[in-house]
Amino acid sequence: MELGKVTVSINKAINAQEVAVKEKHARTCILGTHHEKGAQTFWSVVNRLPLSGNAVLCWKFCHVFHKLLRDGHSNVLKDSVRYKNELSDMSRMWGHLNEGYGQLCSIYLKLLRTKMEFHTKNPRFPGNLQMSDRQLDEAGENDVNNFFQLTVEMFDYLECELNLFQTVFSSLDMSRSVSVTAAGQCRLAPLIQVILDCSHLYDYTVKLLFKLHSCLPADTLQGHRDRFLEQFRKLKDLFYRSSNLQYFKRLIQIPQLPENPPNFLRASALSEHISPVVVIPAEASSPDSEPITDLVEMDAASQSLFDNKFDDIFGSSFSCDPFNFNSQNGMSKDDKDRLIEQLYGEITALKEELENFKAESARGTVQLRGRASELEAELAEQQHLKQQAQDESEFLRAELEELKKQREDTEKAQRSLTEIERRAQANEQRYSKLKEKYSELVQNHADLLRKNAEVTKQITGARQAQGDVEREKKELEDSFQRVSEQAQRKSQEQAEVLETLKRELATSRQELQVLQGTLESSTQAGAEQSTRIASLEQERDRLSQAAEQHRDEMAALRAELQQLRDTLSHEQESSRTELEMLQTQLRDKESTEQALQQLLAKEQLSLVQGTIHEAKRMVQDAVARMEDPAHISCTGSADCLLSQTLAASECAERLRDAHSKYLLDGTAMNSLLPCLAPFAHLVSNTLLQGSATSHVAPVEPADRLLELCKQCGCEAVSYLSALQDPETVASADCSLVTACLSQISAIGEELRPRGLDIKQEELGDLVDKEMAATATAIETASARIEEMLSKARAGDTGVELEVNERILGSCTGLMQAIHVLVLASKDLQREIVESGRGAASPKEFYAKNSRWTEGLISASKAVGWGATVMVDAADLVVQGKGTFEELMVCSREIAASTAQLVAASKVKADKDSANLCKLQQASRGVNQATASVVASTKAGKSQVEEKDSMDFSNMTLTQIKRQEMDSQVRVLELENQLQKERQKLGELRKKHYELAGVAEGWEEDDSENS
Repeated sequence: MELGKVTVSINKAINAQEVAVKEKHARTCILGTHHEKGAQTFWSVVNRLPLSGNAVLCWKFCHVFHKLLRDGHSNVLKDSVRYKNELSDMSRMWGHLNEGYGQLCSIYLKLLRTKMEFHTKNPRFPGNLQMSDRQLDEAGENDVNNFFQLTVEMFDYLECELNLFQTVFSSLDMSRSVSVTAAGQCRLAPLIQVILDCSHLYDYTVKLLFKLHSCLPADTLQGHRDRFLEQFRKLKDLFYRSSNLQYFKRLIQIPQLPENPPNFLRASALSEHISPVVVIPAEASSPDSEPITDLVEMDAASQSLFDNKFDDIFGSSFSCDPFNFNSQNGMSKDDKDRLIEQLYGEITALKEELENFKAESARGTVQLRGRASELEAELAEQQHLKQQAQDESEFLRAELEELKKQREDTEKAQRSLTEIERRAQANEQRYSKLKEKYSELVQNHADLLRKNAEVTKQITGARQAQGDVEREKKELEDSFQRVSEQAQRKSQEQAEVLETLKRELATSRQELQVLQGTLESSTQAGAEQSTRIASLEQERDRLSQAAEQHRDEMAALRAELQQLRDTLSHEQESSRTELEMLQTQLRDKESTEQALQQLLAKEQLSLVQGTIHEAKRMVQDAVARMEDPAHISCTGSADCLLSQTLAASECAERLRDAHSKYLLDGTAMNSLLPCLAPFAHLVSNTLLQGSATSHVAPVEPADRLLELCKQCGCEAVSYLSALQDPETVASADCSLVTACLSQISAIGEELRPRGLDIKQEELGDLVDKEMAATATAIETASARIEEMLSKARAGDTGVELEVNERILGSCTGLMQAIHVLVLASKDLQREIVESGRGAASPKEFYAKNSRWTEGLISASKAVGWGATVMVDAADLVVQGKGTFEELMVCSREIAASTAQLVAASKVKADKDSANLCKLQQASRGVNQATASVVASTKAGKSQVEEKDSMDFSNMTLTQIKRQEMDSQVRVLELENQLQKERQKLGELRKKHYELAGVAEGWEEDDSENS
């Protein structure tokens, strides 16, 4: 599929015309997501649309996006999660518009956000919510906690769907045929997707509620049933109204819900449940839409398994009516009538008593539910304000981070400029070295030229000497020729002087030889001079070549030097330009940062003032509620007042420290802001708790406590007003509020019950002693059970041995599970003390949390006592002197005691603690072991009763009649005893709760909450 075609279809589907989205355009968008395997193209087109400026455009966007989430590719959800916050902001923006499509867009955007969150938390659910029963079980992982949370999330999801349904219908004028107009169809078209979602959500909630009722007590799920009943009525009414509209009749077949809601208290009602199926006619369905399959009802096998599980938990009904006397032979009709009338009278009295009790419980439940709703509304409002403050803080923090990044970029640019300057300095140093090298080469070249001139002079002198020698040689040859001619002439002319001439000739010859030797030496010197001249010429040629090479090197160095000069000048120019640009950007960033810091300071100041205003309103509301006549019936305990007063005093100290920091540094608002809301909340709770405590206190302390609460509220309002005013913020003083809280705490100490108090310094030792005693009692009980098991194996045989082994084995398993739980409780208690005591000692921590410590001691005592009693009961059962019922009651009692120990240990534990997980796992092990003891006891009882089955084969008619009458008398006696024992049990429990309240400092939770 072409990307352009998808883009055009998206623009055609989401436009400003108030008509319904055409199916072909929506189909193309869905196919585009499957082809693209995501929704990038969809969001790239949507981000360019003015959704915040046109309500119709936003409404049609919601319709198309809902279709993509249901029928598009699975990656549509992953690509859309990043825009969840933008959808929330747009929803809040459209929520301020009360006319036209404003509220519709706001509610639809909330629905889409809820749908994305639901599918993100539960990835097993597809976008169209079509799942089988097996897949639904796998989604909860067969864990009752997961099913409980999943049901709550489905309720929230269905609530958003119903809100959109009701808002659309309330925006239409039903007196006219709006479903045939274009504007009406534009508003009604998205409801088809809503109807599809609601049908599946209703079916899944019904099945999950039946599953929860099979595993949990009915009282625990009362809130679930009330919420389901409300949604059932709304959904039934909306389905009925929708089915009457002409627009839906041709597009969708809407199912009708049953007349009455399912009865979750009756397990067999699940088989009567019929899953609602929405049918889209073939001519109205799109080719790309997936067929909506019918949800499969539970088959006979699963229903049988469900019924058996219900019977195992709540007990099966009797197969026969114990009050059916029609089969009693020999009894007169008057006796029967009189007995029936008597029983009917008792039943009527019991019904009236039950109705009165139910009415009283209903009134109390309604009051508590109203109070819980008010508190939830206040909590939601505070959470909304907190979320807004967090969003604004995150936005400002993001801008501050961006400024920091820009500053880091500026610092990087400065470092880059420094690096450029360093490189420029390195280039200048290199240029200086090259210049020195050039000067050295010039000097060498001048020396070579001078040496060449000297060699040339030497060659010229040698050539002149050689010419002189040749001239002397010629002169000698000429003189020798002349002497020879003279000798010849004299020999002819002077014969007489021959001897003299000979002697002169000899002398001349000797001189000639001398001259010849001189000539030879001159010739040899000339040859040496020629050789020297040749070597000097070679040296001159070599020096000429070296000089030429140096000239070439100098020319290359000059070219390189010129290139370096050009590069250096260019880099210096670019560095100068970049430096100027960076300095300009730095100045702009600094000015922008200063402006943003000023804006941040203003926003923080306005946020602080708004928070202070809300805090004042909370305290003023608390003071006003103290005067409210409806508050007079509220009561509270001194211990709860002390805990609230201590928390308020600590919060006031933190607020005082934050105020001091704020005075030292006017920008330190982050320390002041988080302390304001807790301060107002805790002071308000202290005032209301003080007023509630005064209602059950003596007259004089009650009057003083009430006056102090009013004074504390006035001082808190005055202090917050001083903090809100910039002129008086420096003089604001929290000491008056702290003093009032201290006086309230003193009166609370006076009102605390003193009867059963334990010395504070003994609490720490007493906890350790009780925990050690509990562990010792469990070990002793385990040893006794092992001893009894050995005796039973030695003395019993047959059925008795099998029963005793099974019962004692299950008791041993229970003791082991309790031992593991006690060890886990010790580890968790040690972790709580180490994490909560701070610099204080463990004894001081126990003394500070005395009520919690006393509850822990009471729970430990109950566990040790229960283990001892159960071992005694098991011993009597093995000996044949006890009853199986006593053993079952003891096992249930010890399970309740361990549950009390777990609850007391969990009060102050961290929810993410590994020791807490171990403790909860050990608690589940105790519950399983308790169930095993009860099951083995029941099985043993059944075997014994089968063994002792009655044999009436040898009895006569008269004997059988006599036995029958005795049995009837015994039945009546046992019924009367049962009634009396139940009344006695009720009175004993009331007295036990009263004594436990005095010992542990309990108060009614309802009074404290009110």
